[in-house]
Amino acid sequence: MLSLLDRISLLENDLKAVPPRITVHHDLPFAILRYEPKEEWDVRREAKRLATRMSDCGKEVVTISLAELLWKAIAAAEGLDSIVELEREQGFEAAQEQVNIYLSDQDWCPLPDLLAQRLKALDPQRHIVFLLRSASMAPAIYQMSKLLDEMQGKTRIATILFYPGTLEGTTGLRMMALKNREAMGNYRVKIYG
Repeated sequence: MLSLLDRISLLENDLKAVPPRITVHHDLPFAILRYEPKEEWDVRREAKRLATRMSDCGKEVVTISLAELLWKAIAAAEGLDSIVELEREQGFEAAQEQVNIYLSDQDWCPLPDLLAQRLKALDPQRHIVFLLRSASMAPAIYQMSKLLDEMQGKTRIATILFYPGTLEGTTGLRMMALKNREAMGNYRVKIYG
């Protein structure tokens, strides 16, 4: 298995290529950098370093926190107090399921729409997006495979999802290496893992 720095080096080379080699599908310009959950702080540091190196090549990296989008969706829906009360009354699973509804249902604040809105003003020739803090969606608040599926055709911005988990097979990813969760397959993007 490649080290974190080796995976970042491969990603960097593919981002610098003309045209960039990170995508498998032209209408889904995403890739995943998989890392071990214990590497979280190293990843954040190395993502900043990679962003600096990309700026030296004329690319501007925009960092988007999935945790920030999660809290924005909760606030725009019924607010945190509503989720806290639901958890008190019906438990964590019910609260998690409700947040998933906020992030999935068109009547609330769908995560793909929030992300697409953030990407809308960016230039595909100049910008690269790093999606960080995907662990905020664990254990089952929102599946990253679902996010990528729903983003197909919604942007042309090269976007890298930083994913803490384990790789099983060639496309199965298990968020945070949680043993009680099945590895999610069906990723149709390049995985640096």
